[in-house]
Amino acid sequence: MIEQNKNWGLKSFIPLLTFLAVYLGAGVVFSLMGTENPFKQISREFAVLCGLTTVILLSRSRKNIDLNIDLVAKHCGEPGVMLMIMIFALAGAFSGAAEAMGGTEAAVNFGLSIIPRQFVFAGVFVISSALGLATGTSMGTIAAIGPIALGIAEEADLSAGVAIAAVIGGGMFGDNLSVISDTTIAATRGAGCKMNDKFKMNGLIALPAALIAIVIYCLVGSGGELAGAYEYSLIKILPYIVVLVTALLGLNVVLVLLLGTIVAGVIGFATGSLTLATYSAGITDGISGMASIIIVTIILRGLTGIAKEYGGIDWLVEKMGKHMHTRRSAEYGMCLLTGLVDMSMGNNTMAILVSAPLAMRFARKFNISRKRVASLLDISACVFQSFIPHGGQLMLGISMTGLSPFALIAASYYPILLGLATIVTIQFGLLKTKEEKNGISLYPEGEEEAAAAE
Repeated sequence: MIEQNKNWGLKSFIPLLTFLAVYLGAGVVFSLMGTENPFKQISREFAVLCGLTTVILLSRSRKNIDLNIDLVAKHCGEPGVMLMIMIFALAGAFSGAAEAMGGTEAAVNFGLSIIPRQFVFAGVFVISSALGLATGTSMGTIAAIGPIALGIAEEADLSAGVAIAAVIGGGMFGDNLSVISDTTIAATRGAGCKMNDKFKMNGLIALPAALIAIVIYCLVGSGGELAGAYEYSLIKILPYIVVLVTALLGLNVVLVLLLGTIVAGVIGFATGSLTLATYSAGITDGISGMASIIIVTIILRGLTGIAKEYGGIDWLVEKMGKHMHTRRSAEYGMCLLTGLVDMSMGNNTMAILVSAPLAMRFARKFNISRKRVASLLDISACVFQSFIPHGGQLMLGISMTGLSPFALIAASYYPILLGLATIVTIQFGLLKTKEEKNGISLYPEGEEEAAAAE
């Protein structure tokens, strides 16, 4: 049972906006002051507690404080949040175990020995894209490829920020197109189109952006210097191979990371590079390194829950709907609505599910094809998710590098190009179906009325 007045509207976003204002605002201020490591001066933990404090301040009465704290706790414990936490923890465990066994060094040296230095970032992007496409998970891709990419960048004296941004971009490219991705499933079901139709339409928009991003990563990666012989033991690379292969086979990402951690231990014991004590310590150190992001992720999801429970999302949908008067404005509106909901909830799949009903209402009104709607919803969620500092992908990248979100965003070439490609597609009316071009209705007569009555 919650407060009778659930219509807070814009007010329901205050807790989340407080977090962003404190964390990002303080970082900007310290940057302007010339302070070293400006985004580390005010921690994420402090910022998220400021957001939680505003929930209490907005409650006004003791009864409402209890109710709102229960609401925050309810959304903190959502299944999706707990799955993300398990991925964070197991990614840390795998990384810690592999590093303690010597696997990270072996994988880095192997990568350095086969990838020309000017193609380091491009290679990382392509590999991440392939893994994301095969597995349908950007989070699993970042967890598997991120540590290797960072190790290669360090040895080649290249930017860690660009390295992890290439991994995130590649993972998002694959996730966006994968037929087993939860975002693809949500978009196709929400729009009522076939998977292959959405894949083709989405691919025609995303592929040019990916190709240009690869060229940029080749140019950016050309300044590194690789010298000397890089020795590696193939058997110590096996945990990473196990992770990649099992992920490609479609196993659950939790099982994938757990198997990788176990294999790292077995190899460490067999080669004498690990004892039970050092294996345990490596796993503990890895998980401990994820503690900050785990805490912030849990509380942040609670803050986004306040926006959902008190009508903030409904208010946003209603306001956006009032400005969709033409086909072009409707398509822009679909993308912006999905992006704003994603910013509010920090979950691209949920953003698609929330936005799809309104998007389809305007698709029927302006005769926009279902595959076009599905593609626009998924792409816009992908683009915005790549830039929000409270999204799982960017938070995982920040925890791996210790860099500010702006440092990663600045190197996120693919999401920027994908956003531009989408704008060009909408602005110039590209990729329309024959029916759309010829004004032939794509929706049976009376379907719009039936949908409105639902």
